[in-house]
Amino acid sequence: MPTRAPSPSQLWPGLSLPQPLQGPSCNVRELISLSARGLKAMYDPDRQLFCHRLLCTEHGLVREGVSPRYTIMALLGLRELALMGTNAPFDIQSIYISLIRNTSWIRTIGDFGLLIWLIASFEPDRLGGLLNAFDCQSALDRYPDAQESRTMELAWFLAGLAHAAETCPKLFGSLTDLCVEAYHRMEDNQSDYGLFGHMSSTKSLAGRIRGRIGSFADQVYAIYAMSKFATVFHVEDPLCRALECADSIRSAQGELGQWWWLYDARSGCVSSHYPVYSVHQHGIAPMALFALEQASGQSFKESIYKGLRWICGGNELDVDMRDRARNLIWRCVLPRNRQRKYWEIALSVVRSTNWDVQADSLKVLCEQRPFEFGWLLFGFCKYAQTKPLFANA
Repeated sequence: MPTRAPSPSQLWPGLSLPQPLQGPSCNVRELISLSARGLKAMYDPDRQLFCHRLLCTEHGLVREGVSPRYTIMALLGLRELALMGTNAPFDIQSIYISLIRNTSWIRTIGDFGLLIWLIASFEPDRLGGLLNAFDCQSALDRYPDAQESRTMELAWFLAGLAHAAETCPKLFGSLTDLCVEAYHRMEDNQSDYGLFGHMSSTKSLAGRIRGRIGSFADQVYAIYAMSKFATVFHVEDPLCRALECADSIRSAQGELGQWWWLYDARSGCVSSHYPVYSVHQHGIAPMALFALEQASGQSFKESIYKGLRWICGGNELDVDMRDRARNLIWRCVLPRNRQRKYWEIALSVVRSTNWDVQADSLKVLCEQRPFEFGWLLFGFCKYAQTKPLFANA
C-alpha cells in the first residue's frame, strides 16, 4: 500500500494531522505512560467520575457526560498500574469510594459484574455484603440482558464472579453454580466455528434478528471471562472454548493487524470489517489474549503486537493514531460512507465478503473514551507483573 497522508477533512478543523510513519513500532511502556497521562483529561473532578467520551472540537477537547461503567474500567487499569509500582495520576481510592457510594446506576447483569470485579480488586472483604445486597444468586433471572443471554454482559458477570472467587476464597463454593450457569449461557451463543453471537437467538425477537452477529467485544470479553473462570475454578472446557474463539479471530485478523468489527457466528466469516477500533488493537485484545496465554500456556504475542503496530502507523491510512501532544489515541478508522458497513453486514449473510477498501474511503474519528486506556493499562500492566514486557512491538 503506498504511503498516504490523510486529508484535512478526515479530522476536525484546526486539528493537527496525524503523521505518517516509516517502519512503525510501538513501545509498550510509552503506551502505558501515555494512557496514564491521557486519563487526566477525561476525569470530571466535580463528579468524581470519568466522562463518557472526550471530543476533539475546533474549540479544543471537550468532555461529554459521565460514565460509572467507564469509571470502573479506568479504575481497574489504574489499579494494575499502581500494583506494577507506578504512581497513578489520581487518588484512585477516593474515586473508588465515591463510585461505590451510589450504585443506583446498575441496571444490567453486565454492570453488576463489573462492580463485583471492581470490589474484588479493591476491597474483597466487602464482597459478601455486596452479593447479598444485590441478591446475586437470582441475578441471572432478574436482569434483562441476562434473560436475553447477551454475550458481552454475561462475560463481564462471569469475569466478576471469577475475580471474586479468586480474591475471596471463602466465596468459592457459593459462587460455583452461578459461574457454571453464566458459562453455559455464554456457551450456547458459541458456534461450531468458535465465534460468539451477540445474544441468544432463541430467547427474544431481537435475538432471532441479531443473535448470530457478534461484535469483536463479544469475542474477546468471552475469551477473557472463560480464561479466568478456567484458571480460578480449574476447569478445562471453558479454556478449550476460549482457545477455539481465539483461533477464529486470530485467523481472521487483517494483514495490517486489524481486529475486525463484526463476525457471523453461523458462517464463521467476518460480517463487517469497519470500523477498526483502536481499543481493540491496544486494549481488549491484549487483555483477553494475555489472560488466555497465561491460562493455556500458548503464546499469542505475535497477534497482539501485530495489532499494536496498527496503532503506531502500520494501518490503512499510514498514520499514527497516537496524539502525543494531547496524550490520546484516536478512537477508530471508519468508512466515510456510513452506510457501507450495513451493506457489508447484509451481504455477509448471503455470501462471504472480501471488500477491497481504498484509503481515501476511510477517515479517522477523533474522539476517545476512558475505558480504552483503562483496558490498555489493565492488560499490559497485569501481564508485566508476571512477565517482562517487550520494549517494542
